Amino acid sequence: MNDALCFLNGEFLPLSEARIPVLDRGFMFGDGIYDVAPVYGRRMFRFDEHLARLERSLGKLRIPNPATREQWLERCRTLIHANPAEDQVVYIQVTRGVAPRDHVMPPGLTPTVFMMSTPMKPPTAEQRHQGVACVTARDFRWERGDIKSTSLLGNVLARQISADHGCVETIMFRDGFLTEAASCNVWVVHEGALLGPPRSEHVLEGIRVELLRELCEDCGIAYNLRPIAEADVLAADEVILSSATKEVLPVTKLDGEPVGHGALRGKPGPVYARLYEAYQRAKLTQCI
Repeated sequence: MNDALCFLNGEFLPLSEARIPVLDRGFMFGDGIYDVAPVYGRRMFRFDEHLARLERSLGKLRIPNPATREQWLERCRTLIHANPAEDQVVYIQVTRGVAPRDHVMPPGLTPTVFMMSTPMKPPTAEQRHQGVACVTARDFRWERGDIKSTSLLGNVLARQISADHGCVETIMFRDGFLTEAASCNVWVVHEGALLGPPRSEHVLEGIRVELLRELCEDCGIAYNLRPIAEADVLAADEVILSSATKEVLPVTKLDGEPVGHGALRGKPGPVYARLYEAYQRAKLTQCI
């Protein structure tokens, strides 16, 4: 990994040689944003959607976008082709830059840009066949979950809760309503419909939010974003995670109890199965 090619401030170099000043505001304050884009067969999946989200997060932090679409794409492709893996994840991070330590945002800084691509670690065949276990917790993170910020301590603490219980994710609730997991969006299935939390400052707009809407439309599955009470999650027919690396993944155990009802209790459900197959078809047509 140390010999892998990365990009830092205009230069491609081995990861082991990459250095930033200690006064970089990303290091001092977590004053920056990031994005993670999946790569299949060395082609980027929904690249423009990932770039649009990066630009939204930059705008909310008042950091100028330091590159054009073509520059971002060229850098990504250079890193992808330097990596031997066919399926990868490209990581992009932009911080405000280097300045004397002060909480106020200094104007006119040159953003620090760091990029790397690593082999993708998808869920195992067993996880897809049997589903995964999750735990629940109160959403104790900051109020601006809509910004894909490098300030991820709250997410780290939330994810550790599930790790301590031998689970894959921590599904969180704020004031009794579903927000998201530590590093995934969360969906429930009720009477055949896919439901997710509404867009808000508490929830990151995952790239798969719009993608799943499209897939549901193609599959004839009802889709709605609305407030989802904790009791509705615990009583759902299915619970599904989505993220760049997990794609869609069924949750079959929550807080130690099986998810679902009847013969499918504790097993991946039919809506998950249809969405997974539709997702695989989308990967064939939405990569560049």
